[in-house]
Amino acid sequence: MSTIAAGIAPTTATTVDKKDLHRVILASIAGSAMEWYDFSIYGTASALVFSELFFPGLDKVSALLAIFATYAVGFVARPFGGLFFGRIGDRKGRKFVLVTTVLLMGTSTLLIGLLPTYSQIGPWATGLLVVMRLLQGFGSGAEQAGASLIVAEFAPRQTRGFYASLPFAGIIIGILLAAGMFSVVQMMPQEQFLAWGWRIPFLFSAVVIGVGVFIRLRVKESPVFEDMKRKKLASKQPVKDLLRYSRKNLVIACCLRVGENGTSYLYQVFALSYLVKVLLVDKSVGTLGLMCAAALAIFTIPLVGYLSDRLGRRLMYRVTSLIAALWAFPAFWLFDTLDPSLIVLSMVVAISIGAFGMYSVQAAYFPELFDARYRYTAIAMSKEFAALVSGGIAPFVAAALLSAADNHYWPVATYIVVLAGISFVATFFAPETRNTDINS
Repeated sequence: MSTIAAGIAPTTATTVDKKDLHRVILASIAGSAMEWYDFSIYGTASALVFSELFFPGLDKVSALLAIFATYAVGFVARPFGGLFFGRIGDRKGRKFVLVTTVLLMGTSTLLIGLLPTYSQIGPWATGLLVVMRLLQGFGSGAEQAGASLIVAEFAPRQTRGFYASLPFAGIIIGILLAAGMFSVVQMMPQEQFLAWGWRIPFLFSAVVIGVGVFIRLRVKESPVFEDMKRKKLASKQPVKDLLRYSRKNLVIACCLRVGENGTSYLYQVFALSYLVKVLLVDKSVGTLGLMCAAALAIFTIPLVGYLSDRLGRRLMYRVTSLIAALWAFPAFWLFDTLDPSLIVLSMVVAISIGAFGMYSVQAAYFPELFDARYRYTAIAMSKEFAALVSGGIAPFVAAALLSAADNHYWPVATYIVVLAGISFVATFFAPETRNTDINS
């Protein structure tokens, strides 16, 4: 929605130096890497070791439900973090929030690596894990929204889809780092891995924090926000203005997000547990699948962003969400072959083309859907409220469906079709925003 519709005079675009654009892309990549490293190592640890360390004595199904319930807790905190930091981002600036969120996320991840286990302090260990997960989710609630937003506000209009998608390379770095770290520590003897080896990936986050904060402190504020600040157009009540002027686009963005987020976490978290605990596939196969999917996404993410500049945001979102829906049943057919190469292929298509394809388009699409005065709040709310009802509960729902169907996969595959289908249908109600002037 433009500022004209909201009764505000449009601002004038600010000329952006390419060095500033490159620097903000690098900073956003660093933050994205931090977020996805955090969530990937937590998801991987949940699938591989947390049931033994924090939920001992439970049967397979109960342990699976318990760890995924704890996993979902982080998503409960994300909308609140999105609202809190989104409001600050619209009132005080994008840069401050980007530095603060990476610190909060990284510190909570580091502390998980220092937690005592259930065998040491009993239920307190589980409680502390939940608290750290809440803090992790609260920080990430505005992280990815801000990373994509600030690049979109720096990028040239005609190539915004391509440039705005580049920070999502941080996703790849984060996933590869997490998968690589767990691949290394899993080589340890099982006793040592359970005793202390699992902590190493969490403690390594201290390095990622330092790099992320250093880079982000050197970034300039968004030229769009600086222009609003200079003209005193920044909203004092961004949530109220968002709900007043852009309710329809907010609902559309939430629906677009559901398919991407839900399918992404089902393959990255639930599928790992399904392969290991139900199909009894070696733990390394799922990890290899994630790494290969992430490696291919280095190319698919900017490619889809580029195509969205040429063919339109709406069309590319429609195509990628349709791929995600159509691949659901074939993905599980390939899992059930127990052939490592086919399992890897299944994850590569599902993640790098389906889920990450949608994610790539979001980078420019969501900022273009909302007025600059409440854009940070809008993106954070649409992303995180949708994530709560899709990605946050998806592994838990999938585990419950699997249990109810006596370990048959068809309800889970159907669930994926429904999630991706919601996004597909939403594209028929969404406006085309390519070449929109987001400086106003």
